[in-house]
Amino acid sequence: MGTSMDGVDLVHVHFLQAGPEAPLQMQLLHYGEYDMPPAVKQRVLRLIRENKTTPAELAVVNVQLGDVIADAAARFAKDQGFSLASDVDLIGGQGQTIWHLPLPELAAAEGVADAIRAHLDMGEPAVVAAKTGVTTLGNFRVSDMALGRQGCPLFAALDSLLLGGHPTLNRAVQNIGGIANFSVLPRGDVEGCYDFDTGPGNVFIDAAVRYFTKGAQEYDRDGAMGARGRVDQAIVDRVLQGPYFVHDIPKTTGRETFGDRMAEDICDEMMKTGATPDDCVATITRITAQALADAYERWGPEGGVDEIYMGGGGSYNPNIVNYLRERLPNTRIALISEIGIPVGAKEALGFALLTLECVVGRPMIVPRRTESDKPGLVGQIQPGRNAHSIRQHVAQFWGDYPEDKIKCTTKMTVLPPSPCVMEK
Repeated sequence: MGTSMDGVDLVHVHFLQAGPEAPLQMQLLHYGEYDMPPAVKQRVLRLIRENKTTPAELAVVNVQLGDVIADAAARFAKDQGFSLASDVDLIGGQGQTIWHLPLPELAAAEGVADAIRAHLDMGEPAVVAAKTGVTTLGNFRVSDMALGRQGCPLFAALDSLLLGGHPTLNRAVQNIGGIANFSVLPRGDVEGCYDFDTGPGNVFIDAAVRYFTKGAQEYDRDGAMGARGRVDQAIVDRVLQGPYFVHDIPKTTGRETFGDRMAEDICDEMMKTGATPDDCVATITRITAQALADAYERWGPEGGVDEIYMGGGGSYNPNIVNYLRERLPNTRIALISEIGIPVGAKEALGFALLTLECVVGRPMIVPRRTESDKPGLVGQIQPGRNAHSIRQHVAQFWGDYPEDKIKCTTKMTVLPPSPCVMEK
């Protein structure tokens, strides 16, 4: 779910590790995407857009989203031919991001009283655990905030285990979901990774498309509207002088900063001067693309980035990808599917890894260039019917291994995915 609200992405992953000193192995078994029920999606959008609610509304939405996740998990297992009861030990994910306040100084400047770092995801893990019977984890982002960081993007560790530490190449893993972010993977240093949000990803583009089609179309399919339109570069440059874009890293953001209303205001301003809907979508798409390119140039690895692996729905938008290629002509740009990870699956894989490490009791790699280098476990556990067997497995895994020797995972072997995964 996250920020984009385009649906529920699910992965069925097998992790294997013979013992604490053995390498971790990961195999992607199944992957699926399920739309969010329209009524629930509209309810969540209203809650976020109108910036006002009631305790009753919050309580109901939290449970409804838990039902959505549990039902999607059950459908996923049925569709792919595996059993939640016998083939799944743990379920973990972020739920639906409702509000993300990682930079209190920016929130205070916008008039938020008593601004502190805070985050709210919804999709009650207790509901998921009760309906599926499987021990369920959530609240990863607020756990990371409690350790002194910003709670997002949270994927530098996975990205580094997948692609980090190359002896000669600086790499980046780019995700363009609702918000755009990337992980920087400096050559020769698995633990030297860092990540941050560059600004809006699809959230502005989707909002503009919904605005002009009155909700009939949810996104700019194949970038068609943006390709037909003309970019208003003056508006792009003005927007990119905003407080978030010029703020130094570490930084993360969400709909509370880049919401539908902001996108609609840009569209209204342009339409008053004779712009077409296609022009508006083209301009808003360029905001996403130029923010990405600017971020690579300003905060990328020393010596520049040699390879970028792209994931998320925005990776299919040629207007973004082609602009990046123009701005970064010496950088090889490829889809993450090149290494066997479906474009839409990487965030779900990231939460699968976080889920495993939390239950096992092992901290993740702490990214560089964050406010705190304090290691710790992130996530909260809601026991399911299998909780006792999970505890037994964890105890058997560690045995008498000394607690003071427990370190973060720095090596992971990625086994070839099952054939059905890459057919999607």
